[in-house]
Amino acid sequence: MAKYLLLKHYRGAPASVNDVPMDRWTPEEIEAHVQYMNDFAARLEGSGEYVSSQALAPGGTWVRSDGAGKPPVTDGPFAETKDLIAGWMIIDVDSYERALELAGELSAAPGAGGDPIHEWLELRPFLTHAPTVTE
Repeated sequence: MAKYLLLKHYRGAPASVNDVPMDRWTPEEIEAHVQYMNDFAARLEGSGEYVSSQALAPGGTWVRSDGAGKPPVTDGPFAETKDLIAGWMIIDVDSYERALELAGELSAAPGAGGDPIHEWLELRPFLTHAPTVTE
């Protein structure tokens, strides 16, 4: 089994087919989208392929260590993940091909008008072993 991250983007990915921003969806369209995501996760949970998923709130803050004292906190001027990442799902599957299949299915979640979004998802494998350096 290999773990993969299915990453949903607000922007930065190529435009989806049904490219209507979620803030312009009706409450019923949002409910249908969330239900699709929940049903998808439940099915993967039943097959043992689901690890976790989470939608992200739009707010966020940059924090870093600056030595002693309080860390500096800022809301920019960086490219911020709160503007880019909408949420994720982690799956644990037998093959890369299965991860591609599930990502394609998740991409078809309904959006505006009840039509599939056909959004681009970023599929990234988890690093399972520390990289080694050979000379």
